[in-house]
Amino acid sequence: MTDPQAPGDGAPTTQDAATPAAAPASAASHPATTSGEWSAWRVVWWFGFVSLAADMVYEGARSVYGPLLASLGATATVVGLVTGAGEAMALVLRLVFGPLADRTGRYWSLTVVGYGMTAVCVPLLAVTPFVGAAGLVLASVLILLERAGKAVRSPSKSALLAHVATAVGRGRGFGVHKALDQVGALAGPLLVAAVIAAAAGAIWPAMAVLAIPGAAAMLLLAVIRSRVPDPSVYDGTEPRPESPAAQTNTRGPGLRGWFADAVGAHLPRTFFGYALAAGLTTGGLVTFGIIGFHLTVAGLVPVAGVPLVYAAAMGVEALAALGVGLVYDRHGAAILYAVPVLVALVPPLALAGQLWVVLIGVAVWALAYGVQDSTVKALVAEVVEAPRRATAYGVFAGIQGAFAIVGGVSAGWLYERSLIALVIVVAVTQLVALVLLARTIGSLRRRPTPV
Repeated sequence: MTDPQAPGDGAPTTQDAATPAAAPASAASHPATTSGEWSAWRVVWWFGFVSLAADMVYEGARSVYGPLLASLGATATVVGLVTGAGEAMALVLRLVFGPLADRTGRYWSLTVVGYGMTAVCVPLLAVTPFVGAAGLVLASVLILLERAGKAVRSPSKSALLAHVATAVGRGRGFGVHKALDQVGALAGPLLVAAVIAAAAGAIWPAMAVLAIPGAAAMLLLAVIRSRVPDPSVYDGTEPRPESPAAQTNTRGPGLRGWFADAVGAHLPRTFFGYALAAGLTTGGLVTFGIIGFHLTVAGLVPVAGVPLVYAAAMGVEALAALGVGLVYDRHGAAILYAVPVLVALVPPLALAGQLWVVLIGVAVWALAYGVQDSTVKALVAEVVEAPRRATAYGVFAGIQGAFAIVGGVSAGWLYERSLIALVIVVAVTQLVALVLLARTIGSLRRRPTPV
């Protein structure tokens, strides 16, 4: 899919960035940010509304992936494999789509395609109970494709949003966006729970209903693109030529240059230390697929109750994302030290035998996920210059994804054999992550921060 030769998809630039203080002033002088056009905050909010609707779709479905796969014959190991591989695909494939966005300038196109994959694949899960023995395979494929859609869109969407957030404060911009995102993550599971209860425990009608917010997300995205074709104006940078030939002046040509981008050949060393720490926390965070599986097989809650638990977690995550964004802008990256500690607490709490302990564990899981999925992106934007941010987000997510699939499979396998072993393994990995994170943040404090 290609775009017309317009400035809209050329958000990141090849020129040197202005200082943080100068960027908003420069952006304010551009016609796209003056009277009659959308303010930076309005764009942040509308991007948030898109994520709100899309999260109703995939978080609503994600809340019952464990029970859905179990109803189709999956074991805990299979649930861990599918959900872990799904999270890995959502991350690792960004190694492809981050550089693709930066090299072609098709930020908007990739964002639209990625959201479209989610809007289509989730409702199709409604047919899986009716295809016999192929149901488990079909459900697994659709879950993986939906997660691949997130990989397609996320680097491009994050790069577009990073430009706009510069004008309002990156911590606050990403935090508000994530909070709206989590409103959808709360509403989707509640909708799913209501439909499952009305359908006497059947999951498939809830998947079909999720087609409605999926269509809403696509409509909202079309409106934003028509009104704000070039988000780079909000941080005062200039649109980059979209022609692939124009990109080879700063990036290696052909497959060799693409591979160099995919492995982050031109990214700073500090970035990789941070990415490794984040990968360990991502791999150590038990997926909700395993938690949902535990809730049902242990008889702690009925199937319709699982999305309610997930919805409550999304509410906690929304508050965490918003609060941590504000703390990040005021006090810096030290807030991220909380992530490994929270991740280490999840297995002994969320996989316990008493419901009240499990609920505490789910809240801790939500806090960890909220910090990890919002403020992490703000720090990446501080470490890497604008022309390579989509690539950086792709490489960063790829490293996280490699750990996610190992962590997902390991958690499912260890859950069936020894909860104590699972607790110990996660605790050790988080200790290593904490040390790496401390070294990375210390290094950042001793060097200038690019914009």
